Amino acid sequence: MSSQRRLSPRLSWKRIMSVFFLPLISSGFAPRAKNKGKENLPVGEAGLGEAGPQPHQSRFNWSHLTPLELKDRMVGLQTQSTPESNPHFTLEGHKFLIFGGSIHYFRVPRGSWRDRLLKLQACGFNTVTTYVPWNLHEPQRGIFDFSGNLDLEAFVWMAAEVGLWVILRPGPYICSEIDLGGLPSWLLQDPELRLRTTDKGFVQAVDRYFDHLMARVVPLQYRQGGPIIAMQVENEYGAFAKDRAYMQHLHKALLNRGIVELLLTSDAEKEVLQGSIKGVLATININSFQKNTFEHLQRVQRDKPIMIMEYWVGWFDTWGGKHMVKDADDVVKTVSEFIKAEISFNTYMFHGGTNFGFINGATDFGGHSSVVTSYDYDAVLTEAGDYTEKYFKLRKLLGSVLASPLPPLPELIPKAVYPSVRPSLYLPLWDALQHLNEPVISSTPVNMESLPINAGNGQSYGFVLYETPVCAGGWLRANVRDTAQVFLNETHIGTLDGGNQNLHIPKVKGCQLLRILVENQGRVNYSWKIQDQRKGVTGPVTINSTPLEGFTIYSLEMKTSFFDRLRSAAWRPVSNSSVGPAFYLGTLQAGPSPRDTFLRLLDWSYGFVFINGRNLGRYWNIGPQQTLYLPGAWLHPEDNEIIVFERSKSGSSIQTTDKPKL
Repeated sequence: MSSQRRLSPRLSWKRIMSVFFLPLISSGFAPRAKNKGKENLPVGEAGLGEAGPQPHQSRFNWSHLTPLELKDRMVGLQTQSTPESNPHFTLEGHKFLIFGGSIHYFRVPRGSWRDRLLKLQACGFNTVTTYVPWNLHEPQRGIFDFSGNLDLEAFVWMAAEVGLWVILRPGPYICSEIDLGGLPSWLLQDPELRLRTTDKGFVQAVDRYFDHLMARVVPLQYRQGGPIIAMQVENEYGAFAKDRAYMQHLHKALLNRGIVELLLTSDAEKEVLQGSIKGVLATININSFQKNTFEHLQRVQRDKPIMIMEYWVGWFDTWGGKHMVKDADDVVKTVSEFIKAEISFNTYMFHGGTNFGFINGATDFGGHSSVVTSYDYDAVLTEAGDYTEKYFKLRKLLGSVLASPLPPLPELIPKAVYPSVRPSLYLPLWDALQHLNEPVISSTPVNMESLPINAGNGQSYGFVLYETPVCAGGWLRANVRDTAQVFLNETHIGTLDGGNQNLHIPKVKGCQLLRILVENQGRVNYSWKIQDQRKGVTGPVTINSTPLEGFTIYSLEMKTSFFDRLRSAAWRPVSNSSVGPAFYLGTLQAGPSPRDTFLRLLDWSYGFVFINGRNLGRYWNIGPQQTLYLPGAWLHPEDNEIIVFERSKSGSSIQTTDKPKL
């Protein structure tokens, strides 16, 4: 989309003023005389009293400025400190409080963006925040993708049309429980390159990316007529803090490319100093109202307002763990305390969305754990955009402190239950190999990122199959990341993973084909361990300490083009003896007007579901997640192709439901 795009001409100035230029505070919420002389008191003694808005409290006014005053924008979001009041934000010189909510455009179907943004505004929020994932926007060096669901500019302009300001968090590292924290996997091809430092190779890649990204972002800034009022430099660098010069480089990189709006950093309390930059506003990430934390932040930057960049209203889930939830009353109490103390905040997440495809990240605190497909996060809106108890209680709270009535609630997107799908055909993985791209022939194993494919950029996601002949049994040893099934010809003989790198190979007659199917279950997205996230087989494969040689390596990225080729494959009728790894083909009948639904694979084991070539993500019978969100916008009227890649034990059918089970 053109970087010169402006608001639709169909929007009158009157409408723009009433919905876009919202977040300005009236003189009724001017600095209060009772705070005079208290500007240097600890937080809690200069305005942090009992939680909750009081009936006599002045209300926020969202319509203070006139069209004439906003015709020529002169001053963006600023920080201000006066003897009469605590430090605070201003916009166009008027006191301003940020009520923010996080929505990640890349985790939400494009057709649902407006619905989610309208629901954010209707809840009483004035700002949307979003990360920008480098790995999705530059999947190959110098090849950029800002189309479809990745159309950042369209999302930002849509926020403006709805009436929301935008805080952009462009990284390059974003964490966000996304693969490698949003860094492209092709950076891992150079074993000497140091991520998130001033390493020459890394900053050159960042600079090239920023050249392209910031050319799109600059016209979206407030003083250019757009809705972006602030931008974050990197993300939680205080927890990494390997190279102070790196943050300074990023700061200059943004300024040199035309970023003029307020810049900020974002860190946990104990890491604020390590992640801070001179002249850049430091903000904090917390899970509750923490008076001591605010006092610490005020000591770090005494003349600046407090900003909660991430108030965690929930948490993410990992496979094999429990579904994380947070009490709605606790959330509302905390937000009420923020408002009472005049603290700007951003709820993380307002709407989490979904880790469609292979994009999920992972944690490694004593062992690798993959983030589940759903990024529901127990957020204010559900994964499918439905209202929650948190939503209604926050709306009541925010409505009580706003001078103007909240807009009506947008209608819920209807859900549907469709007939069960019974796959009738299946294709063993071994029969599908001929439909893959040409394999790589190598004397030794090659890790996923270093495969000479995709114009030299390697493989980012999915599976890799390594084949080599073996003529004797014994102890097999292989370092695999993250998990692998091992076969002799087509017979499964065991599994390998990070905790088990040895497997006994039975005696073989003659020579047989050793097959190791390795899956990348998600690269770690947090901590120094991002440096060591190469996937596949990452070292020699030995039997009885003798290295094996002569490998044929297949890349299973499972792109749309691969499924197009599979249509001509020799599919077999499903039988009771059908076992994975295999593809299972069926038809989902959605009727004339498809709606959102959830898939449930009750008696299946582990794999991925593809609808009309789109990867909905991973299912796994260990839980906690038991349903996969299927957006109605991705369904065709009537018949829809559904392909399940099952790694081991297949089920008999796929059910749909109108309610998720997380």
